[in-house]
Amino acid sequence: MNMLLPIHIAAGGLAMVLGAVALLVKKGGTVHRRSGLLFVYAMLVMGISAAILGVRAGANGNVFAGLMTAYFVMTALTTVRPASQWTGRTNAAALTVAVGLALVDIAAGVEAFNSPRGLRNGVPFQMLFFLATVMILAAIGDVRIMRLGMPRGRPRLARHLWRMCFALFIAAGSFFSIRERVATILPEPFTTAPMRALPILLLFGAMFYWLWRIRFRQALASLAATAGRRTDVRGQS
Repeated sequence: MNMLLPIHIAAGGLAMVLGAVALLVKKGGTVHRRSGLLFVYAMLVMGISAAILGVRAGANGNVFAGLMTAYFVMTALTTVRPASQWTGRTNAAALTVAVGLALVDIAAGVEAFNSPRGLRNGVPFQMLFFLATVMILAAIGDVRIMRLGMPRGRPRLARHLWRMCFALFIAAGSFFSIRERVATILPEPFTTAPMRALPILLLFGAMFYWLWRIRFRQALASLAATAGRRTDVRGQS
């Protein structure tokens, strides 16, 4: 168990680097696929080790964060895998995890809301309710997948993308939210609150950019092409 903490830290650092690479490179290319798969492995090691360390230290927040990380990377991976018994069983187990985490976050949010400072273990109730909402939406998506099957095209890519990015958000948030952790690696100018918030903002910016490209830009391009063809037909007539 003494070696588990260094393994957790190394996996978390590697996951953030690999996640950044997967976000920046061309989607669907060799580098993207390989870095994304390595990102999943690193995140699973980080999440599982965080959960074990949390159980050992009695830190429930770390346990839930670790399970949440593992949930998002696994469902993101099954999204781009061919349908099989493995993907079906994984998605069913993941749905159970999502529902359980949502209920835990709701209970913790209510407890924090009723506390004098609006906190539970240092976490504000707004963040707990936000996480509960995300888990509920993710669980609804899982139920839809189990009933109707995995979507194709842009919706499938969007599901994969936002789940990968949210897992990366958990990893980055757990590191950059605590000044002492950042100070062990980065010099003083990078330990201020704005500088620590910058990677999180860049991550969400990149996520929304790629979601826009996947869900809306291609759709607008298709509409423009259709309108152009209709104009050509009318001109010929």
